[in-house]
Amino acid sequence: MPAISIVIPAYNEGQRIGATLQRVLDYAAEQRWDAECVVVNDGSRDNTAALVREAAARNPAVRLIENPGNRGKGYTVRNGMLNAAGDLLLFTDADLSSPIEEAPRLFAALNSGADIAIGSRWLQRELQTLRQPWYRQIFGRAFNFFLRTVLGLSFKDTQCGFKAFKRGAAQAIFPRQLVERWGFDPEVLFLARKLGLRTDEVAVRWAHDRRTKISFFRDGMRMVVEVLKVRMHDLAGRYDQPVPAVATPHVERVKTGQ
Repeated sequence: MPAISIVIPAYNEGQRIGATLQRVLDYAAEQRWDAECVVVNDGSRDNTAALVREAAARNPAVRLIENPGNRGKGYTVRNGMLNAAGDLLLFTDADLSSPIEEAPRLFAALNSGADIAIGSRWLQRELQTLRQPWYRQIFGRAFNFFLRTVLGLSFKDTQCGFKAFKRGAAQAIFPRQLVERWGFDPEVLFLARKLGLRTDEVAVRWAHDRRTKISFFRDGMRMVVEVLKVRMHDLAGRYDQPVPAVATPHVERVKTGQ
C-alpha cells in the first residue's frame, strides 16, 4: 500500500498528460516517496487513455481509472480519491498549474494536524507566476463573496486544483459528495466543515494556463447553481449519510512483467 496517492483527473489531455506524468513520477522518485499516480480518464476522445497505459506499462506506480463516459471533474476526482490507496491523497490538475514541487507544503500542513490542506493562489499573490485575465479575477472575487454568503466558507481560494487529504478525511467526505462538475470544490470544503474536519489553506506557486477548459460564463453560471444545490442538499439532509457509488469504476492495472 503506497503512502501517497497522487490523483490526476484527465479529459482530452493527450497533449500534456505524458509530460505531466513524467514530471510527477520524477519528483516522487527524487523525494523517495512511496507513491502511486492515479489518472482518472473522464471519457476522453483523444489518446489520453492510451498514453497513460503506455506510462503504466513502464512504471507500475501508474494506474488508469476509466469513468463510465464523460461525467465531469467532480465525479472524476471523487472516483480517483475513493479508489486511491495512499495514507495521504493529493489531487492535482493535469496542467500542473500548481507545480507538483509544491506538494510538500500541503503534506507539511497535514503532518501538523490538518485533515485537509488546500492550495491557495491568493494568500501570497506574489507566488503567482502568471495571473488570470482581469475578468476571471473579478469573477473569482465575486464567487468567493457568494460562497461566504451562501455556504459560510471563509477561504480566500476554494477553486485551486491542488488539494491534499488524510485518508480518513477523504473517506468521510467523498462518499457524500453529490456535485459532479466544476462546483464540487466548495461542496467538499462545506462537507469538511460540517464533519468537523480541520482544513488549512496553504499558499502555493501557481500559473494560469491559457488552455483552461473552463468556460468563463457557461461554467461560471453552473457553479453558482451547484453552490445553491449544496445548500439545498444540506437542508434536505442529503449529506447526513454517505451515498452509494453511482457506478463501479473500471480500474486498469497494466502488467509489466515485474
